[in-house]
Amino acid sequence: MSFLVLPPEINSLRMFVGAGSAPMLEAAAAWDGLANELAGAASSFASVTSGLAADAWQGPASAAMLAAAGPYASFLRAASAHAQNAAAQAQSVAAVFEAAQAATVHPAAVAANRTDLVSLVASNLFGQNAPAIAATEAEYEQMWAQDVAAMVDYHAGAAAAAAELPAVLQPLDSIFGVLDNIPGYNLFGIGNQKLLTLGIGNQLAWNLGSGNLGELNLLGSGNIGDVNLGSGNFGFWNLGSGNIGSANLGSGNIGSFNLGGGNNGSYNFGLGNIGGNNFGFGNLGSLNIGFGNTGTGNIGIGLTGDHQIGVNLAGALNSGIGNIGFGNSGTGNIGFFNSGNGNVGIFNSGQFNSGIANSGILSAGLFNSGSHSTGAFNSGDYNTGAFNAGNYNTGLFNSGSINTGLFNSGDLNTGVGYLFDGPGPSSGFGNLGIGSSGFDNAGDDASGVGNIGDYISGFFRAGT
Repeated sequence: MSFLVLPPEINSLRMFVGAGSAPMLEAAAAWDGLANELAGAASSFASVTSGLAADAWQGPASAAMLAAAGPYASFLRAASAHAQNAAAQAQSVAAVFEAAQAATVHPAAVAANRTDLVSLVASNLFGQNAPAIAATEAEYEQMWAQDVAAMVDYHAGAAAAAAELPAVLQPLDSIFGVLDNIPGYNLFGIGNQKLLTLGIGNQLAWNLGSGNLGELNLLGSGNIGDVNLGSGNFGFWNLGSGNIGSANLGSGNIGSFNLGGGNNGSYNFGLGNIGGNNFGFGNLGSLNIGFGNTGTGNIGIGLTGDHQIGVNLAGALNSGIGNIGFGNSGTGNIGFFNSGNGNVGIFNSGQFNSGIANSGILSAGLFNSGSHSTGAFNSGDYNTGAFNAGNYNTGLFNSGSINTGLFNSGDLNTGVGYLFDGPGPSSGFGNLGIGSSGFDNAGDDASGVGNIGDYISGFFRAGT
């Protein structure tokens, strides 16, 4: 807390130069909007599952589905409450700042006092200004004490608001003890290996989707794991798409219990963060509230270090190196709120990506948590397409690998909804190498169209 020994020239200037309370008010509005969205999602999810059980799907299997879905609706409601609490604390920090600013001496008054002192000293040839000089210095000391008191109150209020932030959500209990005791029923689907499945190409049971390798994936496809509401996830209990991890509410995350997208870590509320327990966008570190901070426990924008409060105007609101844009905490980024390195775009926490909210490496597109992919919501690597949790696929919703097509949970298939492995060595048409998918690729382990080289995704690219 260096402000305790800083003169009023510095403390006053810090409080009156910068964005003020506007970023925290905007963050509060964003968290409030997220809380409303999560509450709406919980209500819609509960309504859909209860309506399905009441009309189209009845019996023991329906009852098991409701028993499994109930905790997830509760989880969404709890997440909404967490976001609402975060909004309230952001508003509290804004109010504390405004009160501290109002209690701080204006920089113009401090400058006028110092100017008067210089004038009095310069003209004090015979000591006639000694009383006025003493009075001016006494006024300056009062300004110093007033600024320190305002900053102490500011620090205490901000710390109290941070202490009131909600604890992280606890993981949901396993539901499969309930499901294993329910008899199986054949529903509607094609090419499914297990019972009680709606969709095509699922390896296991209880899926309401296609191309899943797991159980009880609701309203989604191409997942590897269980109980995902979304597509292309590698993990469990995700509400969103393209995640690697578990219990994420959002897309393109690597980690668990994130609310948002493109995060690389766990327990983050926001977008494009690397680390844990961050509230905001593009933070590199832990326990930060705000945008583009590097370090731990910072509240503000573009700060570098630990436990700082404020706005870094000198770095153009970036805390990284060689960035062009706003709110970046990484290195060599072009765009906004990137915490990785060498990215072009928004909310990227990975490396050398182009696009939005990619947490992997060398991907082009949206919300890819995998690496070297071209497309969107891929949690696997070297995919060309979308929602692929496997690797080296060309297409959509594949949980297997080296497939060309849709909804394949096996490997080396060309087509739609294949459970088992194809003959290989590649899938698709016109590929010359081994382990490739797509069309007319000359190389190994590639996906896409017309690529020359190994380990490539996309279209008509050359290299390795």
